Amino acid sequence: MLRLSTPGFSRFVQTNQFDIVYGGGEANVAVALSNYGMQSRFITKVPTHEIGQAAVNQMRRFGVDTSYMIRGGDRLGIYFLETGASQRPSKVIYDRSNSAISQLISSEVDWNAAFNKVDWFHWTGITSALGKSAQQALKDACIAAKSAGATISCDLNFRSKLWTTEEAQKVMNPLMEYVDVCIANEEDADKSLGFKAGSTNVETAHLDEEGYYHLARELKRNYNFQTVAITLRESFSASRNGWSALLHDDKNCKEPVRSTVYDVQLVDRVGGGDSFASGLIFGLLSKEDTKEALEFAVAASCLKQTIPGDLNLVTIEEVEKLIASGGSGRVER
Repeated sequence: MLRLSTPGFSRFVQTNQFDIVYGGGEANVAVALSNYGMQSRFITKVPTHEIGQAAVNQMRRFGVDTSYMIRGGDRLGIYFLETGASQRPSKVIYDRSNSAISQLISSEVDWNAAFNKVDWFHWTGITSALGKSAQQALKDACIAAKSAGATISCDLNFRSKLWTTEEAQKVMNPLMEYVDVCIANEEDADKSLGFKAGSTNVETAHLDEEGYYHLARELKRNYNFQTVAITLRESFSASRNGWSALLHDDKNCKEPVRSTVYDVQLVDRVGGGDSFASGLIFGLLSKEDTKEALEFAVAASCLKQTIPGDLNLVTIEEVEKLIASGGSGRVER
């Protein structure tokens, strides 16, 4: 997608210009994994015109394989972002009707070739919200990935501006049969699958920790996931959040465990969930202890939320230094 952001903390009604960033759920994950030294491939559809080419170039810039970025359609999806501060929340306005990816026809992609020698496939609920054509392509991708022996992760990512709760649950529940690693927050689990996190109220910064543990157990039990990861955001204001996550899996965390909690002074929270997902994927692929994978994911996403734009541009060393330091933020000299 093309992101158009007001400079600094300007409001939509007062700005005369926008900052340009290319990104989006799965794209952000692909870039972060490439940045961690892993080979990553992004499958999508973008227009043949110059804006579409700019999106392709952005992915290539960060080392992502673009050979399965299909060209066609009339437009790249756009969203406008106004960054909030203190008690004024951020705002997003979508302009993505009839985007190229929403019109992707499954037969345009050679799924077997795309998943040849691939270890992991990641998708989000945003893609499945783009209509029947995208939903069929996503299902075919999951079937091909499963046939290739790849681990499949899904970030539920419910977006109320794209579809209703009823529509989401009708589509998302059947797709869970293909998923090994489920990533969610309390709203995603509720709106996409119909499972609640106890009495949690994120807007008042109240977290029902035991409710999250129960949610993780219920998701894992109902869908037989290998791993469930749930992010926990405490919104003290638009500028300051508490950030942590919990993990429940078949390996080291047979009961849900919670990560370190970071108190984050936000620069840009957009892409925070994607940076968590990419950090978790990297951790689960590279670390023997899945609790270590959780800590890596939370620390990586903590750092991302201090960086403008959708993409997480931190290094492995920076993430591991944060984990070791506990979050001091001291100047490096």
